[in-house]
Amino acid sequence: MPRTRSSNAPRLNRDASRLVALALALNSSGSRVEDRYWEAQLAQILNRLMRNGNDAPLEAALDHLFQASPGAYEVLIEQAETLSESCVLEKDGKRYDALLIVAPLVAWTRYTIPSGPIPASALQALTAQLYGHVLAGGARLALLPRLVSIDQMPRSFSDTWQWLHRLANEALGIQAPRPSLPGDVETANMLADTRYVVGAVVVEEHQPLFRWQETPGDHGAGRQACLEQWIAQARPTLSQLLPGCGFECLLPDAYYVSNREADRRVRPLALKAAVSWLESSLNLPPAQLRAVIGGCGEARVDEYRIGFTPRNRNDVIYGCVWPLYGREDEGASLDDDLPPGTAEAIAALLKEHGVTDIRRLPGLLPPEYCEDCGAPHFPNPLGEMVHAELPEDADTTPAHFH
Repeated sequence: MPRTRSSNAPRLNRDASRLVALALALNSSGSRVEDRYWEAQLAQILNRLMRNGNDAPLEAALDHLFQASPGAYEVLIEQAETLSESCVLEKDGKRYDALLIVAPLVAWTRYTIPSGPIPASALQALTAQLYGHVLAGGARLALLPRLVSIDQMPRSFSDTWQWLHRLANEALGIQAPRPSLPGDVETANMLADTRYVVGAVVVEEHQPLFRWQETPGDHGAGRQACLEQWIAQARPTLSQLLPGCGFECLLPDAYYVSNREADRRVRPLALKAAVSWLESSLNLPPAQLRAVIGGCGEARVDEYRIGFTPRNRNDVIYGCVWPLYGREDEGASLDDDLPPGTAEAIAALLKEHGVTDIRRLPGLLPPEYCEDCGAPHFPNPLGEMVHAELPEDADTTPAHFH
């Protein structure tokens, strides 16, 4: 998910100031040789902060650079992601490259999307299928024995760093505690959501991690071929973990890129699931629904929120969030309309699912949340951000599939 940006950045301490200076220097570098110098300086500070669980200087530096230098902001966040999802470890005098990976699943259902422990037999099968169809020949793997929701994933760069090092040490046969999941987070009941199989892969330094690296080119096992084999072989096992759900398998890959791809893929499925669920639960056919699309953010559009109302009323009965990633939100400011393309794509998807009454609100709306339950507010046809409230007689309680 996108980073939450602070509108009131704290003062920069010594570490934050140094990170800002190094990110600006790396962004201005004119050669790969100079790049490596600045990257080494950044790595020294970032690894120390992550090892100590101290994300505050990094977050302060990112907030400062987001306003002062978008290019340096991208440079710093790329370095933080790289160092928290990958590392070099040593064992018995040998050096090993380690990478935190996830195998994302984009799921949709009328029931509750499961998460939790993966049975030993399923974990063994998934491990074998990753070795057989995704990972390079010399790779070692350790999987977290849980199917994880986005709410249970690491909340910070330091948490990600901890997951990487604990699982990578396990893959190398070094005794280490299992990654700790947040104990105070409940998985939200969503009609469409992501689930993740998480692991760390370790190889001897400078050796290939993935099968598609071993023989690149037309005659090698490319990413698409690996994905097709993964889907064919792993789907029966994954179906047992997601009863009552439709789902898509994405290619197992590095932690951050896989998370972003899963977030992108779940957005259209959330709209489809919402329209289908409102029809079945409230007896409201798509032609009797109205969708209101509004761009939300503080200084620029960070996400769209789509409020659903009955066609003849202004009461929002359900809502979906469509977050923006990377370059998708370029060019939108307080004085702009919604970025061209994305709102039209949302409207086109809604029309495909039978919703023809679609309102697009101009300008920028505040990204408000309910103070009591924390749920996001959604726009109504009057341009107000309100809490989605289902009719009292609606049968809406998500149930576990048995």
